[in-house]
Amino acid sequence: MPHSPIYLDHAATTPVRDEVMAAMVPFFGPRFGNPSSVHRWGREARVALDEARERLAACLGANPDEVCFTSGGTEGDNFAVLGVYRTLKAQGRTAAASTPIEHKAVLAAVHQVVHEGGEERLVRVHGSGLVDAEHFATLLDERVAVASVMWVNNEVGVIQDIPALAAQAKSVGAVFHTDGVQAFGKVAIDARTQAFDLLTLSGHKIGAPKGIGALFIRRDTPLEPMFHGGSQDRGRRPGTENVAFAIGLATAAELVLAEHDAEQARLLALRTALETGLRERIPDVVIHGVDAPRAAHVVNVSIPGANSESLLMALDLRGIACSAGSACQSGSVSASHVLSAMGVAPELANAALRLSLGCLSTPECVTRTVDVLATLADKARGVKNAPVFETVEF
Repeated sequence: MPHSPIYLDHAATTPVRDEVMAAMVPFFGPRFGNPSSVHRWGREARVALDEARERLAACLGANPDEVCFTSGGTEGDNFAVLGVYRTLKAQGRTAAASTPIEHKAVLAAVHQVVHEGGEERLVRVHGSGLVDAEHFATLLDERVAVASVMWVNNEVGVIQDIPALAAQAKSVGAVFHTDGVQAFGKVAIDARTQAFDLLTLSGHKIGAPKGIGALFIRRDTPLEPMFHGGSQDRGRRPGTENVAFAIGLATAAELVLAEHDAEQARLLALRTALETGLRERIPDVVIHGVDAPRAAHVVNVSIPGANSESLLMALDLRGIACSAGSACQSGSVSASHVLSAMGVAPELANAALRLSLGCLSTPECVTRTVDVLATLADKARGVKNAPVFETVEF
């Protein structure tokens, strides 16, 4: 009996929710106005955009003027790191502090700081994936313009103590940014009580379309615009706003928060079943980040003796989609920089898979995935008489 395809790559992207699509559709048609226009079509679009900003701000515990809509996580991360550095370097703050386990959008922005004459400071991380807080403190001084630490790691799911790290950075006058792309809807985020200055969001991780995100910018945070040419969003991000997608992001954010408790409990149960099944069927499987707090939706495993690329292709032939790490590497399946920074041996890093759970995940998906992975592990180790699963046609 053929099996339905299984999608275990929700950390890469998620399907657009029906409610989100319904909220956006009018703004592709009769409500198409430019929010900068003064006529009725423009005013209608402006009201809708302002309402979307207010709704998203409420989800973050922020003021509406602290929400800047962006094209997604990469733009938000670059805007935060480079925007602060370029503003403060004239004051002698010429360093950017971060971690080696960040998304490449942050790491590349920090590298750009060096290209522009600044300094890069990377904190050590423990084998668990947690930032070495003592080392972080030694990197912070009056020369640091911006410190950036990802809240929930996109490859291993480890949750950093962002309130504490933000307080450390701010104690020396640095601006603190966190990439919250994998954190929103998974951990408690409240700008009213937590000390971060900048926080990045991406819509397509939570049921909104690709191409929309937001950057929370606390009032009075020094930030040079990345683009030039218009007065939209108080001059912080010139260009005609994507009204429909902004509404989609606000709608998705509200839905995710409304469902948070029940959905996180469901995902935790699925993760527990997945990890338990893998340990039972593949006794030497390595699950990364288990000694640290983790978000419920990400499982990163290594199967000794196997190879990530071969496993991914074999899983895909059997209708199971997952990844070897971040989806932003142009199809690359090279060893994860996150696992390498955590001290994972190269042979294990090259045998890693990221299985990320979400709205399409069910207990049946978990059971079949465990069965298939156990069989592939046996085949990789040359076990005789390992069962053969049929390929799945989409």
